[in-house]
Amino acid sequence: MQKTDIIIGGGFFGMYLAEFLSKAGHKVILFEKGNDFMQEASLVNQARIHQGYHYPRSALTALRSRVSYPRFIAEFQDCVYDTFEKYYLIGKILSKVTAKQYQQFCHRIGAECNPASDKIVRLTNPHFVEAAFETIEAAFDAIKLKDIMKQRLADAKIESHLNAMVVKVGPDGKGLRVHVKGPDGAINDLYADQVFNTTYADLNQLIVASGLQSIPLKYELTELCLVEPPDLLKNCGITVMCGPFFSVMPFPSTGYHSFTHVRYTPHRTWTEAQHTTTLASFREDGGAISVPSAWEAIRRDATRYLPILTDCAYQRSLWTVKTVLPRSERDDSRPILFKPNYGLPHFHCIMGGKIDNIYDVIDALQLQKGIV
Repeated sequence: MQKTDIIIGGGFFGMYLAEFLSKAGHKVILFEKGNDFMQEASLVNQARIHQGYHYPRSALTALRSRVSYPRFIAEFQDCVYDTFEKYYLIGKILSKVTAKQYQQFCHRIGAECNPASDKIVRLTNPHFVEAAFETIEAAFDAIKLKDIMKQRLADAKIESHLNAMVVKVGPDGKGLRVHVKGPDGAINDLYADQVFNTTYADLNQLIVASGLQSIPLKYELTELCLVEPPDLLKNCGITVMCGPFFSVMPFPSTGYHSFTHVRYTPHRTWTEAQHTTTLASFREDGGAISVPSAWEAIRRDATRYLPILTDCAYQRSLWTVKTVLPRSERDDSRPILFKPNYGLPHFHCIMGGKIDNIYDVIDALQLQKGIV
């Protein structure tokens, strides 16, 4: 008998999972609370497709990225932007790794890492930058990725609903009863053999509303600045490692560069017991974010490392709520969160910290008996 699966959350993970389960022979229904897919964390991120360079303190995360990178590039070539030069710089002060350690790390994971050209080195401040390395890394266009996934859902004939919020789930015989609030405010009840909660920042909101124990998570209100870089950096992406530093790299869906900073990008931090997890909590009546931008602080600090960055022309900021596993802060790892049968049989909670985590999710699902 065909299983009926309900996926909650229309970000990249929810869309990909819906297609995967449909191909496995399941009937799939996808619910997204917004008026379009991939509008929150799937859109507002650095758009980096990780090769492992970003994780010198977590070899496992780096190696998993090395495995996932070619899979993502091959599967989503039409939304990949890889014609820019990518450099990783090692900070001289406060960095958790030295240049020698970073080179050794890249060698261990098999990632190409070569001394940067004089053109790039001359742009750095030697008092703050120990070394610069040329690497190979790509970015993705989130708008193109969304369009690809929407077409794949249509091709798989998956039933999907926008402006539909799942308010709670509960037991119903051998399966689950799902309560869905539609655009008209009415609550509809549906039966599902399995439910997958892929709502990222709203993960615990649904869990608690369903009478279950929340998962320990940390939340951050984050600002991603979009800038027009100086001409010398228009075809470059630069990340300073590894500590309270920054990254400026192409953001393909807009034509600008994203500019983020480990110290200033997070504006507010809270746990489940301290605050609501919704982005709407920080919006004024007109829809604008009520928190002042940190752009000037970001630029002021970054120009100590690369003085040329003072010529960046700020355009606007994108805001979202980032969800962090507490263990990730200890070693900068990015494991997936996968909680099968969480509090209820057949209620599965899934979260990833980066786009290529999707393959870890699929691998984990295939190891679980009875889900796929």
